[in-house]
Amino acid sequence: MAERTDAEHNAKMAKIKVARDRIVEGKTQEKGLLIVHTGNGKGKTSAALGMVVRAIGHGMKVGVIQFVKGAWETGEKPVFDRFADLIEFKPMGEGFTWDTQDRARDVAVAREAWDEVKRMIADPSYAMVVADELNIVLRYDYLPLDEVLAVLAAKPADTHVIVTGRNAPQALIDMADLVTEMTLVKHPFREQGVKAQKGIEF
Repeated sequence: MAERTDAEHNAKMAKIKVARDRIVEGKTQEKGLLIVHTGNGKGKTSAALGMVVRAIGHGMKVGVIQFVKGAWETGEKPVFDRFADLIEFKPMGEGFTWDTQDRARDVAVAREAWDEVKRMIADPSYAMVVADELNIVLRYDYLPLDEVLAVLAAKPADTHVIVTGRNAPQALIDMADLVTEMTLVKHPFREQGVKAQKGIEF
């Protein structure tokens, strides 16, 4: 295949720019989004927390509730603690259900965390609320799905809500504005016996 000349390349990019500008021109609506990060691949929480950093950079107030990871010492908490005026970061879980092995306790902890999510969503000062690993809680029926969907459906129009975790219920996916499924291609934990590492998993 012949190499494209600079003139040909520039002409092609000019056509693409016209088409892209036309698409962008028609997108004028602003609204708070319901965002779901799900799938078996790594990166669901990492992507959500990347959005949190971006929001903080814009001076937006953010609330983060972690349903499972409260038992871990995570690297993001001391970072977010430095921006206490813009972010409320609350790890409220007690570990994975196979670690706790106490369903009644898991349900009670999930309810406490969900009450905090509801409080943040109802407070108009929060521009973004992250319900980290809420999908795991829903998968194990620790919270009624209908209640969660009703709260999300009634969220303030300008508030962004991000829900993470594997096995997102189909009803939540259907309701969401933006859904990303992380696909596992390769992971050193499974294939090389490499343990969860500081700065990568936590």
